[in-house]
Amino acid sequence: MSGAVLLLDATGPESAALAHAAATRGHRVHAATTTTDHHAAPLELSGQIVTDLARTERAVEEITAYARRHGVGAVLTANEYLTELAALVCADLGLPGNDPRLAHAARDKAAMASALTAAGVRVPRTRLVLDDTELHGALAGAAVGFPCVIKPVSGAGSAGVTVVPSPTEAATAADTARRARGPYGEEVEAGILVQAYAAGDEYSVESVTQDTVTTHLAITRKTVTGGARRVETGHSLPVRLPPATEAAVRHEAEAAIRAVGIRHGASHTEVVVDADGRCTVIEIAARLGGGHIGLLLQHALGLDVFTALVDVALGRPAALTPTVHGHATVRFVTSPRAGRLTSLSGFPKPGPGVPFVRWRAVIGGLVNAAGANADRLGAFVVTGQSEAEVEQRANTLARRVHVQVDASPGGRVPDQVSSASRSAIAP
Repeated sequence: MSGAVLLLDATGPESAALAHAAATRGHRVHAATTTTDHHAAPLELSGQIVTDLARTERAVEEITAYARRHGVGAVLTANEYLTELAALVCADLGLPGNDPRLAHAARDKAAMASALTAAGVRVPRTRLVLDDTELHGALAGAAVGFPCVIKPVSGAGSAGVTVVPSPTEAATAADTARRARGPYGEEVEAGILVQAYAAGDEYSVESVTQDTVTTHLAITRKTVTGGARRVETGHSLPVRLPPATEAAVRHEAEAAIRAVGIRHGASHTEVVVDADGRCTVIEIAARLGGGHIGLLLQHALGLDVFTALVDVALGRPAALTPTVHGHATVRFVTSPRAGRLTSLSGFPKPGPGVPFVRWRAVIGGLVNAAGANADRLGAFVVTGQSEAEVEQRANTLARRVHVQVDASPGGRVPDQVSSASRSAIAP
């Protein structure tokens, strides 16, 4: 087959970056999508197949037939909901991809917990509960305890995830998890998860695997909101940990990568490190980390990770060695409450050391208090050579941002509108 590239869902900043990287290399870019709206694509596509991405068997059949007709030589996705589909399509086409027998474990978090436990990875105790009786049983037992985490079996971006401090809040948290839905109207997995809470500092490991050999690109520090609904408000990389701690983090991440069958492509492993330096794997995704982590890797380490991922998908050697040694952070802006956005001031503009800004909401539109990553209003990236200098500047810029919202009397408003998303990149 030729070097044509097929993206599963070509929307979103990471997908746009993958498409741009492929086109820059001279590859024809195709997309599989659920819509005929060509304006949703990040660039002019060579072709597009419209299919029901929630119906896996039918989607595999239709996408593989399309790929054969158009000489597709690489299939990849930046969308967590489609990583299993990508593995199945690659297997049918004989292209580099992840193990189709294990790919489900990078999406179904009950299967993930089982696979990681069987592989000896340190994970929180996790119970799959199918009804309220099983929920009460899980909460009454000593294995999980309080605080605990209640979350959907299949989800992304912290949607439907609640940290539960006591039995009083469990029923509401369970309802929140059950209501969580993916982007394609797919059938909701049976049950929800009750998981022991892992206390400590939160990090993620950004990795690329090619022919089962893994390169860890960076460890990322995560900043999150407090309270019951935790939302990521910042990522910073690369983070230097004590040697023994860093070795433990890398060891657990690599074991998790093997356990869910990641053989070709990116992975994003979320971990917690406790006060004693012990590493617990919370989740792993068979994709590049979102939240502009790819952009941080580019500016901090000189890694064109999007081009590297295209090369991995094509079966070509990927450039994964840092060419610079700096630091980068992204900060996200959130609303203090649900309601109508009335004003915004102090949001930074792109320039030296601030290579990227993005604002997703619109004045006069409805916004939510941070309950999932999708509720974030905007983001900006700060870069430089010194970690201390970069973090200080980012903190200063964040303090200048002021968001005013007229509170909604009914609490949470309908899903936040992001169609007015605007990005700016420094020249």
